[in-house]
Formats: sequence, structure tokens, C-alpha cells
Amino acid sequence: MSFKTSLYDKHLALKAKMAPFAGFEMPIQYTSVKEEVLAVRNAVGIFDVSHMGEFFVEGKDAVLFVDSLIPNDFKNAELKKAVYSPLCREDGTMIDDLIAYKLSEERVMICVNASNIEKDWNWISGQKREFACTLTNQSNDFSLVAIQGPGAEQSLLKLGLLNESELNFPYYSILEKTIDQQKLIIARTGYTGEDGFEIFASHQSILKIWDQSMEIGITPCGLAARDVLRLEVCYPLYGHELNDQVNPYDSGLAWTVKLQKPQFIGKSALEKVFQEKSKLQLVKLALAKGIPREGYAVTNERHETIGTVTSGTMSVVLNKGIALALIEKNKMPNDKKFFITIRNQQYPAEYLTKPFVTGGHK
Repeated sequence: MSFKTSLYDKHLALKAKMAPFAGFEMPIQYTSVKEEVLAVRNAVGIFDVSHMGEFFVEGKDAVLFVDSLIPNDFKNAELKKAVYSPLCREDGTMIDDLIAYKLSEERVMICVNASNIEKDWNWISGQKREFACTLTNQSNDFSLVAIQGPGAEQSLLKLGLLNESELNFPYYSILEKTIDQQKLIIARTGYTGEDGFEIFASHQSILKIWDQSMEIGITPCGLAARDVLRLEVCYPLYGHELNDQVNPYDSGLAWTVKLQKPQFIGKSALEKVFQEKSKLQLVKLALAKGIPREGYAVTNERHETIGTVTSGTMSVVLNKGIALALIEKNKMPNDKKFFITIRNQQYPAEYLTKPFVTGGHK
């Protein structure tokens, strides 16, 4: 059985192609993936991401508790900042990746992936022990939209969600507001690489914001466009680059691991990985011909398998196949000559060190 977000009927009215995703009936596309991707890269698009999970941690130890859960530094983040981090087990493997928002010194919101809500809730609530704080799973109380693209800020101004004095609030920061007696949390975050905002609010408020967004010409975008957008800027996705078997060092997330922190879950295991070096490496590969897909083999010149594509697609911006792949480090070709096997044929893949597309976030 699939759940429906509060915007389900709005998607049907727009004749969106719907499909099950993470236990929800979600819009995959409305017009074409190309049109939706270009709307976000060049103008502004809106995504229904109400399937995501929201947990709240409140009390005098709220910040310390969240800091103990994650390898990134949450304790020293400024008030009203958002912090991206993996959520790791004691052995350093990843339960999920999340964003923690420091609403106040005694109140934190954690946003988690839809497919992991139950798993994350069970893990996080099981770690509370002596910390003086309370935890609530408010995932069913919130709807969430992401308004993304170079026109996002001006769109929020037109929608009355921001006023002139609130423009230019920093990337990875949040505002809490009350509009028409409805509380909203607005975060300058997103998953497209472009400037953008995620708006957490009641179902009623989000329905209104969606309708107003349609009225001012914001392009509705589905999950297919979102996947292309995040892959073009090389953002990892849980269940693909990140999973239960790998650690942050394997997946290009070394920058999120702050080993100088006195303590966090998985610290000793991750210290060991850091000292001994990770056995895997995430690489960026582009193809002149062919479209790579998840699970395709990555080989060297001698056609020996050295890794696997974790995410692959046709880039709308570049009009070529792009992929992220996990490679066994001891099999990394010195000449950086890679091939991807597509229907039993070897396609040469260019090794890149920078994202395929440079986004425009603040």
C-alpha cells in the first residue's frame, strides 16, 4: 500500500505520471524530464518532497544529543544553521544521510529520507539514554516543497514567503515564520545544486503555496528531473552511493567526518578507516556515447571489472551519459582509463574530478 502526500490530487490535476517511491505515490514527471531540468537550471521549479521525514529534538541537551549522533560538527554550528551529515552505526556504516537544523539551543529538527523514516527513528530514539531531551516523529504533520532555481528567491518574494529584509539569508540557514497564523520553517537548502528553498509547513499551508506557485508560473517538477539534477552536480543518494555497507570515506563524504570531535557514534571505526585508508572510491565518469545505468560494470582496458555504477543517466545540460561509480581502490587504473559495460559492449568513460555541472547555489 502506498501513502499519498497532501498534494496528490494537485499532481493528478496536472496529469503527472505517478509511481510508487519510498512507500508514497509520487510524481515522476509532468511534461518532460528535459523541460523540468532546464526550468530549474535556468528559471525556477517546484518539487513535492512531502514524503521526507521530520523528527524534532527538544530540551536542554537537544544540541548535544544530535551532535553525538553524527560525525559532522553540529554543536559548534551557529543558531539557525543547517548541517548535512551521514548518520552512522558504531562500525562506521551509514544508516542514512540527513540534515539537522539548529532552530534554537534547545530545539532541533532532523530531516531524513522517506525510505528510512522508520529505520532512522528506531535508531535515533534508541540512542537517547541519559540525554535530557524529548524526541517526536512529526513526519505525518508536515508537508514539504522545494522551490529551486536562479529565480527561487524572487519567487518567494512574490509568494509573500520572504520580505525584502530577509533576502540574502545565507545558504544552509533557516528562518522560522508565522504567515496567516500558520507556522513555517524555510531552509535555504536543496538537492539540485541551484539556489533554492525548502518550505516545511502544515498540509493546508503547502496546498496554498502550491496553488500560488502555479499562478505565478513556477514549473512543477517530478522525481525524475530531481534525480538528473542531483546527479549532474554529483550529490549522493541513499540507496545508491550511500548504503548500509559503506562508510562516509567510501562515498566521497570525508568532509563530513570531524574526527577532532571528542565523541560521536562510529568515531573509533572511522578513525581506523582514516588511518588505514578506504578500500573504495567514488568516481565521476562521462560517456561520449551510451547511457550508463545503476549496476552496470566498470572495467579497465583489460576488461577486468573494477567497480559498479551507483547512479547513471543522460545529462540534460551536457547531452551525454554521466555516472557515479564505486571503484575498488587497489584496482584503480593509473592511466585513469575507464570503460562502462552497456549491453555487453565496452564504452570508454572520461574520468572527471569536478562535478559534471556547476550549480548556482549561494
